[in-house]
Amino acid sequence: MTYQEILKQYWGYDAFRGIQEDIIQSIGAGKDTLGLMPTGGGKSITFQVPAMAQEGLCIVVTPLIALMKDQVRNLRDRGIKALAIYSGMSRQEIIIALENCIFGNYKFLYISPERLNTEIFLIKLRSIQVNMITIDESHCISQWGYDFRPAYLNIADIRKHLPGVPVLALTATATPEVVVDIQKRLEFKEENVFRMSFERKNLAYIVRTTDDKHKELIHILQRINGSAIVYVRSRRRAKEITDYIVDEGITANFYHAGLNNDVKDLRQKQWQQDECRVMVATNAFGMGIDKPDVRVVIHIDLPDSPEAYFQEAGRAGRDGNKAYAVILYSSADKTTLNKRIPDTFPDKEYIKTVYEHLQYYYQMAMGDGLGCIKVFNLEEFCRTFKHFPVQAHNALKLLTQAGYIEYTDEQDNASRIIFLLRRDELYRIKEESQETELLLQYILRSYTGLFTEYTYISEESIALRTGLNRNQIYQTLVSLSKRNIIDYIPQRKTPYIIYTRERVDHDRINIPQSVYEDRKERYENRIAAMIGYATSEDACRSRILLRYFGEKNEHNCGQCDICIAKKKRLSLSTPNYDELKEEILTLLKHKKYTAAQIVDLINADKEAVTNTLNYLLDQEEISMIDGFCQITLS
Repeated sequence: MTYQEILKQYWGYDAFRGIQEDIIQSIGAGKDTLGLMPTGGGKSITFQVPAMAQEGLCIVVTPLIALMKDQVRNLRDRGIKALAIYSGMSRQEIIIALENCIFGNYKFLYISPERLNTEIFLIKLRSIQVNMITIDESHCISQWGYDFRPAYLNIADIRKHLPGVPVLALTATATPEVVVDIQKRLEFKEENVFRMSFERKNLAYIVRTTDDKHKELIHILQRINGSAIVYVRSRRRAKEITDYIVDEGITANFYHAGLNNDVKDLRQKQWQQDECRVMVATNAFGMGIDKPDVRVVIHIDLPDSPEAYFQEAGRAGRDGNKAYAVILYSSADKTTLNKRIPDTFPDKEYIKTVYEHLQYYYQMAMGDGLGCIKVFNLEEFCRTFKHFPVQAHNALKLLTQAGYIEYTDEQDNASRIIFLLRRDELYRIKEESQETELLLQYILRSYTGLFTEYTYISEESIALRTGLNRNQIYQTLVSLSKRNIIDYIPQRKTPYIIYTRERVDHDRINIPQSVYEDRKERYENRIAAMIGYATSEDACRSRILLRYFGEKNEHNCGQCDICIAKKKRLSLSTPNYDELKEEILTLLKHKKYTAAQIVDLINADKEAVTNTLNYLLDQEEISMIDGFCQITLS
């Protein structure tokens, strides 16, 4: 099948968008390829289509477990066999998943970067036919990037086990230095970058300076119709803002990582189906959610990097229609943002203390620990050792960056089961319990793949359909698991600490400059860039963002608050601006002129003509080369 036929059969599209086809042709020809595509640009198509066109399986490396699960579910809904491996899965689950990759004709294996260097994965990898490796969020491999993850450095090692297998790296946020670094660290044979402009012509970037963010928020939601996302910094704030919006008669709900899967799925579904207009959320919301008609994204709290802001703002207007990305800014935001620096980078002695306390917490002896996986309760840990959660959380992140542990964020892993008996053996079992019979029959009717892979189940959904209560279902599944009829892994919401090396003495802990001082400096620069963006009074918002990501030849957007304010000032001082603009452009269609010549040729107030000329130059609708004005080529 051709790439177009695959696109039509599985995704229902008649044609590729933007640079999708260029990337597909490149990776399909076996070339290492880097694709830079903004949020909503259709990244997943660029690896899913070429992987379907070849024999074998595509390994997709991504750190986003929620996105992993979402894409696996979407592929399965299209009749494509896919699975995922990530932190928190049992050894048996991982073995079954990898054996399915070998024998089960699967097309996609999503895997977190931390799992790449495990012994079991490397052993099984020898028997898996891999057609390509895709690295999503590839900026994570660069220490210059805003979200560096040490485990990404393992990806280049995997290439030694898969000689000749091409790599496709994808990201929505990369500065020029990160673009170079990604290719170097992934050992590209030659530089090969496809860039899609980050400009969003339908998206107006707005900053509203206000001391009453609540009032301004409601004003915006009342003025702009349609679906909305409101981003906040904390879970507590998400609920507070939601309550305030609802009190004003607007349908809203909140979303954060602390909610269980069923609640998150329900709220996401209600929002996507327009039963709920506004989703108030932390940055846990948005990855993998494809709602094209979001009309406004509002940030009540200032993000700490242009990269994070650009990704979140980019979730507005994916349908190509007019949309808005709004920041509500107050003078206190600068202080709040700068306070994140010592919170995100606590001093090194404090980081070492957190490491020591972790050993006491687990009673880990000196020299032990390598490979140990421990369930971790941050709240309990902080209460026991009198730490503030934010600083402790970031100290653990820095210990991860330095290679001592792997600290995973809180994960909400739904319950899952696999049948250990064959179907014909199962039917020979005579159950005395009517509850057990009813439960088994419902599970077998409602879920697929139960005999070949671990399958996610919902005890709440089963209870609703069978009339059994949640405790009856839990106890029955535990009993079946003890009898080796199934393997049942109950739902658990928790982070993990994984020891990537043996415990070392306090004085031997080394937090290198590349992990601490260099990254702290770049973090400070990003915060300064974000504050600069929010407080700018004369530069086009779109141009500020585009230049940050290395686009040099952009023009003013004409629709951000800065551009609109400039145009309003010009129209107030130049009532006949539109007529003057038309005259100037008509002149320049036929010949180049100096500014002085244009002023003389147009029969109007000279100051008004000069103002109009300056505005057109500022908007880059015209440009000046060697002293002569000409229409700017788009």
